[in-house]
Amino acid sequence: MSNLNTTKYVFLVGDGMADYPLRELGNKTPLEVAQTPNMDRIAACRIGCVRTIPKGMEPGSDAANLSLLGYNPGMYLTGRAPFEAASMGVRLKPEEVAFRMNLVTLDRKSDQEILMISHSSGDITTKEARPIVETLKKEIRISGVKIYPGVAYRHLLVWDHGPEKAETIPPHDVLDQNMTPYLDHAGDNPIPGLIHSSWPVLKDHPVNTKRKKQGLKEANSIWLWGQGKAPSIPLFADKFGIKGGVISAVDLIKGIGVYAGFTPIHVEGATGYLDTNYIGKADGAVAALKDLDFIFLHVEAPDEAGHNGNYEEKIEAIENFDEKVVGTVLEGLRDFKDYRVIVASDHFTPIVKRTHTSEPAPFAWATKEELASECDGPGFTEKNARKSGLIFEKGHDLMPVFLGQP
Repeated sequence: MSNLNTTKYVFLVGDGMADYPLRELGNKTPLEVAQTPNMDRIAACRIGCVRTIPKGMEPGSDAANLSLLGYNPGMYLTGRAPFEAASMGVRLKPEEVAFRMNLVTLDRKSDQEILMISHSSGDITTKEARPIVETLKKEIRISGVKIYPGVAYRHLLVWDHGPEKAETIPPHDVLDQNMTPYLDHAGDNPIPGLIHSSWPVLKDHPVNTKRKKQGLKEANSIWLWGQGKAPSIPLFADKFGIKGGVISAVDLIKGIGVYAGFTPIHVEGATGYLDTNYIGKADGAVAALKDLDFIFLHVEAPDEAGHNGNYEEKIEAIENFDEKVVGTVLEGLRDFKDYRVIVASDHFTPIVKRTHTSEPAPFAWATKEELASECDGPGFTEKNARKSGLIFEKGHDLMPVFLGQP
């Protein structure tokens, strides 16, 4: 059991918080407009930028969060789906390829125009998605293919000797774009054909019929992406000498935690959306620190708002994160003899782009002693992070410095 007198480390991630200035906000970013006194308090002690996406890599949350956890994505990332498989308890054999399987909404206007309307089927719920995925499991019968239900729109397909190098596209990267050139692609790529095979299965599914009557988006297609084989990753405890835990509603983050050897901490009501149980996550983190020395707490809500292009929801998500997560954690940490706390955006998810971008993202961290002295410095914004001059060009170098292990 961990000693309450040892230093505790808390890493708080507001997924995709970082953004670009918006004309609707007077040329300010959501972070600049949002009320964030708790993150500002930490940033007053130390703020900077971290390049979580190595140059030349796609700006995915897999690479970004591996970087934040001190792992070089260039060495350890095979694809995001293997992490999601680990979170779901699916153990990949060496020859198996895991794919993220989204339930998406396509608008099939014509044979020449098929638009990606929603990467999440209009934020479909887990309760609605489960019977859809169970139907897909029965109806899509391809040798070596297995389908596993996940959370909300995020599910898993595992393919024995599957096409690891096939061209796939993250659906949140192509919102409102015509996908016909990809879906009609002939040749060696079997992915478009597999996507096509889901259409007749989902066309008149009872869940979709009900959602249509309610004016909601239908889950009328699967979408495969993020594939990879099982990676080989050293345990966090072996790498840094401390044991940790992970709190997230997202299978990707929980799966990275599995490979890192973290204790998974379940929080009732953690959804990955704006309605997630922020306080429950914060309380769970503080409670877990009685037995563990490091907690990685991840909140997806700002990222979802960014993908949806909704700056009002993004501001709300950021303020919830600051008040209910960061504020609650800071209050709970008072009972520990010593601690360090860091807040970070894993990447940018700009409202105007509705997808991830790869520029260095803001972070801020402080020790208990520094917070007690009430540092006098700038607030937690993208601009202040850039102006600080503190930048980690290799994202995985941030963790050892935060832990005092440079």
